[in-house]
Amino acid sequence: MKREYIKNVLSKEEIGSEITVCGWIRTRRDSKGGFSFIELNDGSCFRNLQIIAEASLVNYESDVVKLYPGCSVKITGTVVKSQGTEQPLELRANSLKVLGFCDPEIYPLQKQRISFEKLREEAHLRARTNSFGAIARLRNDLAFSTHKFFQERGFLYLHSPIITCSDCEGAGEMFQVTTLDLEKLPKTEKGNIDYTQDFFGRKANLTVSGQLEGETYACALGNIYTFGPTFRAENSNTRRHLAEFWMIEPEMAFADINDNADLAEDYIRYLMKSVLKNSEEDLKFFDNRISKGLIDNLCRIEASTFKRITYTEAISILEKSGEKFEFPVQWGIDLQSEHERYLTENYFKGPVIVMNYPKDIKAFYMRINDDGKTVAAMDVLVPGVGEIIGGSQREERLEIIEEKIKNMGQNIKDFWWYLDLRRFGSVPHSGFGLGFERMVQFCSGMNNIRDVIPYPRTPKSADF
Repeated sequence: MKREYIKNVLSKEEIGSEITVCGWIRTRRDSKGGFSFIELNDGSCFRNLQIIAEASLVNYESDVVKLYPGCSVKITGTVVKSQGTEQPLELRANSLKVLGFCDPEIYPLQKQRISFEKLREEAHLRARTNSFGAIARLRNDLAFSTHKFFQERGFLYLHSPIITCSDCEGAGEMFQVTTLDLEKLPKTEKGNIDYTQDFFGRKANLTVSGQLEGETYACALGNIYTFGPTFRAENSNTRRHLAEFWMIEPEMAFADINDNADLAEDYIRYLMKSVLKNSEEDLKFFDNRISKGLIDNLCRIEASTFKRITYTEAISILEKSGEKFEFPVQWGIDLQSEHERYLTENYFKGPVIVMNYPKDIKAFYMRINDDGKTVAAMDVLVPGVGEIIGGSQREERLEIIEEKIKNMGQNIKDFWWYLDLRRFGSVPHSGFGLGFERMVQFCSGMNNIRDVIPYPRTPKSADF
Protein backbone atom coordinates (compact mmCIF):
# COMPACT_ATOMS: atom_id res chain seq x y z
CA MET A 1 0.00 0.00 0.00
CA LYS A 2 1.31 3.44 -0.95
CA ARG A 3 2.58 5.55 1.92
CA GLU A 4 0.49 8.59 2.92
CA TYR A 5 2.00 11.78 4.33
CA ILE A 6 0.75 12.65 7.80
CA LYS A 7 0.03 16.19 6.59
CA ASN A 8 -2.46 14.81 4.07
CA VAL A 9 -3.96 12.31 6.51
CA LEU A 10 -4.74 15.03 9.06
CA SER A 11 -6.24 17.35 6.44
CA LYS A 12 -8.42 14.79 4.62
CA GLU A 13 -10.16 13.35 7.70
CA GLU A 14 -11.29 10.26 5.76
CA ILE A 15 -12.70 8.22 8.64
CA GLY A 16 -12.79 4.49 7.93
CA SER A 17 -10.11 4.45 5.23
CA GLU A 18 -7.14 2.11 5.46
CA ILE A 19 -3.76 3.78 4.99
CA THR A 20 -0.05 3.24 5.47
CA VAL A 21 2.18 5.81 7.17
CA CYS A 22 5.90 5.87 7.95
CA GLY A 23 7.81 8.05 10.37
CA TRP A 24 9.74 8.40 13.59
CA ILE A 25 8.41 7.86 17.09
CA ARG A 26 8.11 10.99 19.17
CA THR A 27 6.53 9.38 22.25
CA ARG A 28 4.98 6.08 23.36
CA ARG A 29 2.60 5.81 26.28
CA ASP A 30 1.25 2.45 27.45
CA SER A 31 -2.27 2.09 28.84
CA LYS A 32 -3.48 -0.34 31.45
CA GLY A 33 -6.24 -1.29 29.02
CA GLY A 34 -3.83 -3.31 26.92
CA PHE A 35 -2.78 -0.88 24.20
CA SER A 36 -0.26 1.89 23.55
CA PHE A 37 -0.55 5.47 22.31
CA ILE A 38 2.19 6.38 19.82
CA GLU A 39 2.92 9.86 18.54
CA LEU A 40 4.33 9.60 15.02
CA ASN A 41 5.92 12.35 12.94
CA ASP A 42 7.16 12.10 9.35
CA GLY A 43 8.36 15.68 8.85
CA SER A 44 5.57 16.63 6.42
CA CYS A 45 3.95 18.91 8.99
CA PHE A 46 4.35 20.14 12.53
CA ARG A 47 1.63 17.93 14.01
CA ASN A 48 2.03 14.28 14.99
CA LEU A 49 -0.38 11.49 14.10
CA GLN A 50 -1.61 9.51 17.10
CA ILE A 51 -1.45 5.76 16.64
CA ILE A 52 -3.42 3.26 18.71
CA ALA A 53 -1.44 0.01 18.91
CA GLU A 54 -3.44 -2.73 20.63
CA ALA A 55 -1.91 -5.66 22.48
CA SER A 56 -3.52 -8.00 19.95
CA LEU A 57 -0.84 -7.03 17.38
CA VAL A 58 1.35 -10.09 16.79
CA ASN A 59 4.52 -8.16 17.60
CA TYR A 60 3.14 -6.05 20.44
CA GLU A 61 5.34 -7.59 23.15
CA SER A 62 8.38 -8.11 20.93
CA ASP A 63 8.40 -4.73 19.21
CA VAL A 64 5.77 -2.16 20.23
CA VAL A 65 6.65 -1.98 23.92
CA LYS A 66 10.29 -1.46 22.92
CA LEU A 67 9.60 1.63 20.83
CA TYR A 68 11.31 4.77 22.09
CA PRO A 69 11.78 8.27 20.64
CA GLY A 70 13.75 8.06 17.41
CA CYS A 71 12.60 4.60 16.32
CA SER A 72 11.36 4.40 12.73
CA VAL A 73 8.23 2.44 11.83
CA LYS A 74 5.85 1.58 9.03
CA ILE A 75 2.24 1.30 10.12
CA THR A 76 -0.86 0.22 8.25
CA GLY A 77 -4.17 0.87 9.94
CA THR A 78 -7.68 2.28 9.89
CA VAL A 79 -8.44 5.98 10.31
CA VAL A 80 -10.88 6.46 13.20
CA LYS A 81 -12.40 9.43 14.95
CA SER A 82 -10.25 10.55 17.86
CA GLN A 83 -11.65 10.32 21.38
CA GLY A 84 -9.49 13.27 22.42
CA THR A 85 -9.79 16.94 21.52
CA GLU A 86 -6.28 17.71 20.26
CA GLN A 87 -6.81 16.22 16.80
CA PRO A 88 -9.88 15.05 14.89
CA LEU A 89 -8.62 11.57 14.03
CA GLU A 90 -6.14 8.86 14.89
CA LEU A 91 -4.91 5.66 13.31
CA ARG A 92 -5.79 2.24 14.73
CA ALA A 93 -2.86 0.01 13.75
CA ASN A 94 -3.54 -3.26 11.96
CA SER A 95 0.15 -3.95 11.47
CA LEU A 96 3.32 -2.28 12.69
CA LYS A 97 6.77 -2.93 11.27
CA VAL A 98 9.86 -1.56 12.98
CA LEU A 99 12.28 -0.25 10.40
CA GLY A 100 14.94 0.88 12.87
CA PHE A 101 15.18 0.63 16.65
CA CYS A 102 16.77 3.43 18.69
CA ASP A 103 18.66 2.89 21.92
CA PRO A 104 17.17 5.31 24.49
CA GLU A 105 20.39 5.22 26.52
CA ILE A 106 22.44 6.93 23.82
CA TYR A 107 19.90 8.71 21.59
CA PRO A 108 20.57 12.44 22.18
CA LEU A 109 17.02 13.68 21.50
CA GLN A 110 14.88 12.85 24.49
CA LYS A 111 11.58 14.34 25.67
CA GLN A 112 13.21 17.06 27.76
CA ARG A 113 14.06 20.35 26.02
CA ILE A 114 17.58 20.71 24.65
CA SER A 115 19.27 24.06 24.14
CA PHE A 116 19.88 25.30 20.62
CA GLU A 117 23.59 25.52 21.44
CA LYS A 118 23.66 21.81 22.31
CA LEU A 119 21.65 20.91 19.23
CA ARG A 120 24.31 22.50 17.00
CA GLU A 121 26.53 19.66 18.18
CA GLU A 122 23.88 17.23 16.91
CA ALA A 123 23.11 19.02 13.65
CA HIS A 124 22.68 15.70 11.82
CA LEU A 125 19.72 14.87 14.08
CA ARG A 126 18.27 18.25 15.03
CA ALA A 127 15.83 18.32 12.09
CA ARG A 128 13.84 15.70 14.05
CA THR A 129 12.99 18.26 16.72
CA ASN A 130 9.95 20.53 16.54
CA SER A 131 12.04 23.68 16.12
CA PHE A 132 14.29 22.50 13.33
CA GLY A 133 11.62 20.61 11.48
CA ALA A 134 9.65 23.86 11.42
CA ILE A 135 12.74 25.79 10.24
CA ALA A 136 13.29 23.33 7.38
CA ARG A 137 9.69 23.66 6.20
CA LEU A 138 9.84 27.45 6.49
CA ARG A 139 13.05 27.58 4.43
CA ASN A 140 11.36 25.43 1.81
CA ASP A 141 8.35 27.75 1.61
CA LEU A 142 10.49 30.89 1.40
CA ALA A 143 12.68 29.35 -1.31
CA PHE A 144 9.71 28.19 -3.37
CA SER A 145 7.99 31.56 -2.95
CA THR A 146 11.17 33.35 -4.06
CA HIS A 147 11.24 31.46 -7.33
CA LYS A 148 7.50 31.94 -7.76
CA PHE A 149 7.74 35.70 -7.19
CA PHE A 150 10.45 36.28 -9.78
CA GLN A 151 9.10 33.79 -12.31
CA GLU A 152 5.67 35.44 -12.19
CA ARG A 153 7.37 38.74 -13.06
CA GLY A 154 9.31 37.41 -16.03
CA PHE A 155 12.73 37.13 -14.40
CA LEU A 156 15.09 34.41 -15.64
CA TYR A 157 16.84 32.21 -13.08
CA LEU A 158 20.61 32.43 -13.58
CA HIS A 159 23.19 30.04 -12.12
CA SER A 160 26.15 32.30 -11.38
CA PRO A 161 29.59 30.72 -10.76
CA ILE A 162 30.75 29.61 -7.33
CA ILE A 163 34.46 29.95 -8.22
CA THR A 164 35.60 33.42 -9.27
CA CYS A 165 38.73 35.47 -9.83
CA SER A 166 37.13 38.84 -8.98
CA ASP A 167 36.17 40.36 -5.64
CA CYS A 168 32.73 41.90 -6.06
CA GLU A 169 32.75 43.76 -2.75
CA GLY A 170 36.43 44.70 -2.74
CA ALA A 171 36.76 43.65 0.90
CA GLY A 172 39.23 40.83 0.32
CA GLU A 173 37.38 38.50 2.72
CA MET A 174 37.36 35.51 0.36
CA PHE A 175 38.08 31.80 0.64
CA GLN A 176 40.88 30.75 -1.69
CA VAL A 177 40.46 27.78 -4.02
CA THR A 178 43.66 25.96 -4.98
CA THR A 179 45.04 22.58 -6.00
CA LEU A 180 48.63 23.55 -5.22
CA ASP A 181 50.57 21.40 -2.79
CA LEU A 182 50.67 23.58 0.32
CA GLU A 183 53.77 21.76 1.54
CA LYS A 184 55.67 22.53 -1.69
CA LEU A 185 54.31 25.78 -3.07
CA PRO A 186 55.81 26.78 -6.44
CA LYS A 187 57.49 30.17 -6.38
CA THR A 188 58.29 32.83 -8.97
CA GLU A 189 61.76 34.33 -9.40
CA LYS A 190 60.69 37.09 -6.99
CA GLY A 191 59.74 34.55 -4.34
CA ASN A 192 55.96 34.93 -4.70
CA ILE A 193 53.56 32.01 -5.09
CA ASP A 194 53.40 31.03 -8.75
CA TYR A 195 49.67 30.79 -9.43
CA THR A 196 50.28 30.04 -13.11
CA GLN A 197 50.83 26.46 -11.94
CA ASP A 198 47.50 26.37 -10.10
CA PHE A 199 44.42 24.70 -11.57
CA PHE A 200 42.99 27.87 -13.10
CA GLY A 201 46.37 29.39 -13.88
CA ARG A 202 45.69 32.28 -11.51
CA LYS A 203 44.48 32.98 -7.99
CA ALA A 204 40.83 31.92 -7.53
CA ASN A 205 38.31 32.18 -4.71
CA LEU A 206 34.82 31.21 -3.64
CA THR A 207 32.34 33.88 -4.64
CA VAL A 208 31.03 36.55 -2.28
CA SER A 209 28.26 37.46 -4.73
CA GLY A 210 26.88 36.53 -8.13
CA GLN A 211 26.08 40.16 -8.87
CA LEU A 212 28.74 40.98 -11.46
CA GLU A 213 27.89 37.94 -13.55
CA GLY A 214 24.20 38.69 -13.03
CA GLU A 215 24.68 42.15 -14.49
CA THR A 216 26.09 40.71 -17.71
CA TYR A 217 22.97 38.61 -18.27
CA ALA A 218 20.58 41.38 -17.25
CA CYS A 219 22.25 43.57 -19.86
CA ALA A 220 21.35 41.00 -22.48
CA LEU A 221 18.09 39.43 -21.32
CA GLY A 222 16.40 42.17 -19.29
CA ASN A 223 15.64 40.83 -15.81
CA ILE A 224 17.40 37.93 -14.07
CA TYR A 225 17.87 36.62 -10.55
CA THR A 226 20.41 34.37 -8.88
CA PHE A 227 19.77 32.19 -5.84
CA GLY A 228 22.78 30.28 -4.58
CA PRO A 229 25.51 29.87 -1.97
CA THR A 230 28.00 32.65 -1.24
CA PHE A 231 31.00 32.79 1.06
CA ARG A 232 32.70 35.33 3.32
CA ALA A 233 35.99 34.63 5.09
CA GLU A 234 35.04 37.12 7.79
CA ASN A 235 36.23 36.17 11.28
CA SER A 236 32.94 37.11 12.90
CA ASN A 237 31.25 35.12 15.66
CA THR A 238 28.01 37.06 16.01
CA ARG A 239 24.47 35.72 15.90
CA ARG A 240 24.05 37.43 12.49
CA HIS A 241 27.02 36.10 10.51
CA LEU A 242 27.85 32.91 8.63
CA ALA A 243 30.84 32.02 6.48
CA GLU A 244 28.58 30.19 4.02
CA PHE A 245 25.09 31.43 3.27
CA TRP A 246 22.57 31.73 0.45
CA MET A 247 21.89 34.91 -1.48
CA ILE A 248 19.04 36.04 -3.70
CA GLU A 249 20.20 38.68 -6.17
CA PRO A 250 17.83 40.06 -8.83
CA GLU A 251 19.16 42.39 -11.51
CA MET A 252 17.05 44.58 -13.80
CA ALA A 253 18.06 46.35 -17.00
CA PHE A 254 16.54 49.78 -17.79
CA ALA A 255 15.77 50.28 -14.08
CA ASP A 256 16.81 52.99 -11.61
CA ILE A 257 17.06 53.03 -7.83
CA ASN A 258 13.34 53.69 -7.39
CA ASP A 259 12.43 50.68 -9.54
CA ASN A 260 14.82 48.70 -7.38
CA ALA A 261 13.14 49.84 -4.16
CA ASP A 262 9.71 49.00 -5.59
CA LEU A 263 10.83 45.45 -6.41
CA ALA A 264 12.40 44.93 -2.98
CA GLU A 265 9.27 46.13 -1.21
CA ASP A 266 6.98 43.96 -3.33
CA TYR A 267 9.24 40.95 -2.79
CA ILE A 268 9.24 41.20 1.00
CA ARG A 269 5.48 41.66 1.16
CA TYR A 270 5.06 38.66 -1.14
CA LEU A 271 7.15 36.47 1.15
CA MET A 272 5.18 37.61 4.20
CA LYS A 273 1.89 36.76 2.51
CA SER A 274 3.20 33.37 1.46
CA VAL A 275 4.47 32.20 4.85
CA LEU A 276 1.36 33.46 6.63
CA LYS A 277 -0.73 31.32 4.29
CA ASN A 278 1.45 28.24 3.81
CA SER A 279 3.39 27.92 7.07
CA GLU A 280 0.61 28.67 9.54
CA GLU A 281 1.26 25.75 11.91
CA ASP A 282 4.99 26.33 12.06
CA LEU A 283 4.55 30.08 12.59
CA LYS A 284 2.19 29.40 15.50
CA PHE A 285 4.91 27.30 17.09
CA PHE A 286 7.50 30.05 16.59
CA ASP A 287 5.06 32.61 17.99
CA ASN A 288 4.35 30.52 21.09
CA ARG A 289 7.83 29.20 21.83
CA ILE A 290 10.42 31.43 20.13
CA SER A 291 9.18 35.00 19.60
CA LYS A 292 5.91 36.29 21.05
CA GLY A 293 4.04 38.53 18.62
CA LEU A 294 5.85 37.12 15.58
CA ILE A 295 2.73 36.54 13.51
CA ASP A 296 1.38 40.01 14.24
CA ASN A 297 4.72 41.48 13.15
CA LEU A 298 4.68 39.53 9.87
CA CYS A 299 1.10 40.67 9.26
CA ARG A 300 2.10 44.30 9.81
CA ILE A 301 4.99 43.99 7.35
CA GLU A 302 2.72 42.35 4.77
CA ALA A 303 0.24 45.22 5.07
CA SER A 304 2.84 48.02 5.26
CA THR A 305 3.87 50.66 2.80
CA PHE A 306 7.61 50.97 3.36
CA LYS A 307 8.74 54.43 4.44
CA ARG A 308 11.48 55.85 2.21
CA ILE A 309 14.07 58.30 3.50
CA THR A 310 17.54 59.42 2.49
CA TYR A 311 20.64 58.52 4.44
CA THR A 312 21.02 62.20 5.36
CA GLU A 313 17.48 62.22 6.79
CA ALA A 314 18.24 59.03 8.72
CA ILE A 315 21.35 60.57 10.29
CA SER A 316 19.35 63.66 11.27
CA ILE A 317 16.69 61.52 12.96
CA LEU A 318 19.32 59.56 14.88
CA GLU A 319 21.20 62.69 15.96
CA LYS A 320 18.01 64.25 17.32
CA SER A 321 16.81 61.04 19.01
CA GLY A 322 18.53 61.62 22.34
CA GLU A 323 19.57 57.96 22.35
CA LYS A 324 22.98 56.88 23.63
CA PHE A 325 24.22 54.61 20.86
CA GLU A 326 27.26 52.37 21.20
CA PHE A 327 28.44 53.67 17.81
CA PRO A 328 28.30 57.49 17.68
CA VAL A 329 26.22 59.00 14.90
CA GLN A 330 27.60 61.41 12.33
CA TRP A 331 27.25 61.86 8.60
CA GLY A 332 29.55 59.46 6.78
CA ILE A 333 29.30 56.46 9.12
CA ASP A 334 27.92 53.12 8.00
CA LEU A 335 24.66 52.55 9.87
CA GLN A 336 24.95 49.87 12.53
CA SER A 337 22.25 47.43 13.62
CA GLU A 338 21.36 49.58 16.63
CA HIS A 339 20.76 52.57 14.36
CA GLU A 340 18.68 50.55 11.91
CA ARG A 341 16.55 49.05 14.66
CA TYR A 342 15.94 52.45 16.23
CA LEU A 343 14.62 53.74 12.92
CA THR A 344 12.32 50.75 12.35
CA GLU A 345 11.23 49.91 15.89
CA ASN A 346 11.19 53.26 17.70
CA TYR A 347 10.81 56.01 15.15
CA PHE A 348 8.83 54.70 12.17
CA LYS A 349 7.53 51.52 13.85
CA GLY A 350 7.69 49.69 10.55
CA PRO A 351 9.90 48.89 7.55
CA VAL A 352 12.11 51.62 6.11
CA ILE A 353 14.11 51.99 2.89
CA VAL A 354 17.17 54.22 3.34
CA MET A 355 18.59 55.62 0.09
CA ASN A 356 21.57 57.63 -1.19
CA TYR A 357 24.48 56.66 1.04
CA PRO A 358 27.91 58.35 1.18
CA LYS A 359 30.01 57.04 -1.70
CA ASP A 360 33.03 56.35 0.52
CA ILE A 361 31.26 53.58 2.48
CA LYS A 362 29.72 51.77 -0.48
CA ALA A 363 31.01 49.45 -3.21
CA PHE A 364 32.70 50.57 -6.41
CA TYR A 365 29.87 49.50 -8.71
CA MET A 366 27.24 51.87 -7.23
CA ARG A 367 26.20 54.87 -9.32
CA ILE A 368 27.45 58.26 -8.13
CA ASN A 369 24.65 60.78 -7.67
CA ASP A 370 24.73 64.29 -9.11
CA ASP A 371 25.86 65.72 -5.75
CA GLY A 372 29.20 63.89 -6.13
CA LYS A 373 29.05 62.81 -2.47
CA THR A 374 26.47 60.02 -2.44
CA VAL A 375 25.64 56.94 -4.46
CA ALA A 376 22.28 55.52 -5.54
CA ALA A 377 22.35 52.81 -2.91
CA MET A 378 19.50 51.52 -0.78
CA ASP A 379 19.07 49.36 2.31
CA VAL A 380 15.75 47.85 3.31
CA LEU A 381 15.38 47.79 7.10
CA VAL A 382 12.81 45.78 9.04
CA PRO A 383 11.96 45.69 12.76
CA GLY A 384 13.81 43.09 14.80
CA VAL A 385 16.60 42.58 12.27
CA GLY A 386 17.66 45.87 10.74
CA GLU A 387 19.07 45.57 7.23
CA ILE A 388 17.59 42.67 5.30
CA ILE A 389 18.22 43.87 1.72
CA GLY A 390 21.04 45.92 0.26
CA GLY A 391 21.06 47.16 -3.31
CA SER A 392 21.85 49.94 -5.71
CA GLN A 393 21.62 51.39 -9.15
CA ARG A 394 24.81 50.32 -10.90
CA GLU A 395 27.32 52.75 -12.37
CA GLU A 396 26.79 52.50 -16.12
CA ARG A 397 29.33 55.20 -17.13
CA LEU A 398 32.61 53.65 -18.29
CA GLU A 399 35.04 56.38 -17.32
CA ILE A 400 33.62 56.76 -13.83
CA ILE A 401 33.63 53.08 -12.94
CA GLU A 402 37.16 52.65 -14.32
CA GLU A 403 38.36 55.37 -11.99
CA LYS A 404 36.57 53.78 -9.03
CA ILE A 405 38.18 50.39 -9.67
CA LYS A 406 41.63 52.01 -9.79
CA ASN A 407 40.98 53.90 -6.56
CA MET A 408 39.94 50.61 -4.93
CA GLY A 409 43.42 49.25 -5.64
CA GLN A 410 42.16 46.51 -7.93
CA ASN A 411 43.71 45.47 -11.23
CA ILE A 412 41.44 46.93 -13.90
CA LYS A 413 42.39 44.10 -16.26
CA ASP A 414 40.54 41.67 -13.99
CA PHE A 415 37.31 43.51 -14.77
CA TRP A 416 37.69 43.80 -18.54
CA TRP A 417 34.58 41.73 -19.21
CA TYR A 418 32.55 43.70 -16.65
CA LEU A 419 33.63 47.00 -18.21
CA ASP A 420 32.59 45.75 -21.65
CA LEU A 421 28.99 46.19 -20.47
CA ARG A 422 29.73 49.91 -20.34
CA ARG A 423 31.51 49.89 -23.71
CA PHE A 424 28.88 48.04 -25.69
CA GLY A 425 25.31 49.31 -25.36
CA SER A 426 25.45 50.49 -21.76
CA VAL A 427 22.08 50.88 -20.00
CA PRO A 428 20.90 51.96 -16.55
CA HIS A 429 20.43 48.86 -14.41
CA SER A 430 19.76 48.06 -10.77
CA GLY A 431 19.66 45.15 -8.38
CA PHE A 432 19.84 44.05 -4.78
CA GLY A 433 20.92 41.19 -2.56
CA LEU A 434 19.01 39.46 0.21
CA GLY A 435 20.71 37.04 2.58
CA PHE A 436 18.28 34.13 2.64
CA GLU A 437 19.15 33.09 6.19
CA ARG A 438 18.41 36.62 7.42
CA MET A 439 14.92 36.27 5.95
CA VAL A 440 14.42 32.84 7.55
CA GLN A 441 15.61 34.31 10.85
CA PHE A 442 13.18 37.20 10.51
CA CYS A 443 10.19 34.98 9.69
CA SER A 444 10.91 32.49 12.47
CA GLY A 445 12.05 34.84 15.23
CA MET A 446 15.10 32.63 15.83
CA ASN A 447 17.80 34.52 17.70
CA ASN A 448 20.88 32.97 16.09
CA ILE A 449 21.44 32.66 12.35
CA ARG A 450 23.29 29.38 12.93
CA ASP A 451 19.92 27.82 13.72
CA VAL A 452 18.21 28.63 10.43
CA ILE A 453 20.61 26.81 8.08
CA PRO A 454 21.03 23.01 8.13
CA TYR A 455 24.79 22.98 8.72
CA PRO A 456 26.25 26.34 9.80
CA ARG A 457 29.76 27.23 8.69
CA THR A 458 31.45 29.67 11.07
CA PRO A 459 35.03 30.40 12.21
CA LYS A 460 36.67 27.22 13.56
CA SER A 461 33.49 25.26 12.82
CA ALA A 462 32.81 23.17 9.71
CA ASP A 463 31.43 20.00 11.26
CA PHE A 464 29.14 17.57 9.45
